[in-house]
Formats: sequence, C-alpha cells, structure tokens
Amino acid sequence: MDVQRVTLRKMTPSEYDAATGHREAETARELGKFMPEELARERAHQDTVRFLPDGPDTTGHHLVVAENGSAEVVGNAWIGPDPRQAAATARSAWLYDINVFPAFRRRGYGSALLSAAEELVAREGWTSLGLNVSGDNEAAIALYRRNGYDVESMSLRKSVQHAPGTDNN
Repeated sequence: MDVQRVTLRKMTPSEYDAATGHREAETARELGKFMPEELARERAHQDTVRFLPDGPDTTGHHLVVAENGSAEVVGNAWIGPDPRQAAATARSAWLYDINVFPAFRRRGYGSALLSAAEELVAREGWTSLGLNVSGDNEAAIALYRRNGYDVESMSLRKSVQHAPGTDNN
C-alpha cells in the first residue's frame, strides 16, 4: 500500500453541519446500547453544544477536513484540548472525532489523517494526543495500535439483570 499524505484545512459551514450530523448519529448509536434511543440522541447533541459552544469557531478546537493530493476530501477530524484537563492549562490534545469517508477507507488515509492531526497538535504546543475508542471497534483499534497509540485506561461493562423472585437484601 502506498503511503498517503493529506493536508488539513478548516471545515466549511456545510462540512461542519455534515460532520456534526454524522458524529452525533454515531455517538447516539453507541450510547443507544446503554440508554433509550431518544435520550442517546439528546445526549449526543448536548455534547456538541457543551464542547463546541461557538461551533466551528470554538476557541482551541480544530474542526478540519483532510484533502489528498488530488484535492479530494477523504475525511475529517475534530481536535481540541483534552477534556480531562482544564482547557486553559491543557498540555494534552484530544481527538474527539476522526472519520475517513467510506470510499477512501483501507487505503492508508486513516494513518495519514492521524499523522496530520499529530503535526497540528505539535504545532499548537500540546505534548500528546489522546482519544477514546469503542471496545468493539476492532478496525479503529488496529489503526491506532499501528500508529503507536497505547492503551491508557480501560473501562469495562457487563449487563446484569435482577432475577424475578429474588430478594435484594
């Protein structure tokens, strides 16, 4: 496979709207595993409002598209301060979202987009780039591992149900 390169540029308003719709739908799909669908959609939207109060112009956040050498938009990303740190003093950046469009997947653009995001993070003076990935997203986990990302923490969950007729005491 050829090594791909991409250039990042700020999203246009229509690209921002499309990326936000996609991100919120994906977030709601993931949250829907643990809560009612309507609540999951509302929570996904509220996360956008909370983290991006000024949309694509939110200070400290980069909402970008990735263009290949033919000027085709192959994907997008949202990079900002690590939400686990105070924004004003954050030394770590966070990859809130990354998306390679279906027509460009499995062609090296995921790694190229990660590399470009890391370059942006370094230029901004952040010292690391963190992210969260769903435990069942094996393709994304493999991409991150191939690109040198290590597991920092792990959250596990098991569904349990109260058996009818048993006492909770």
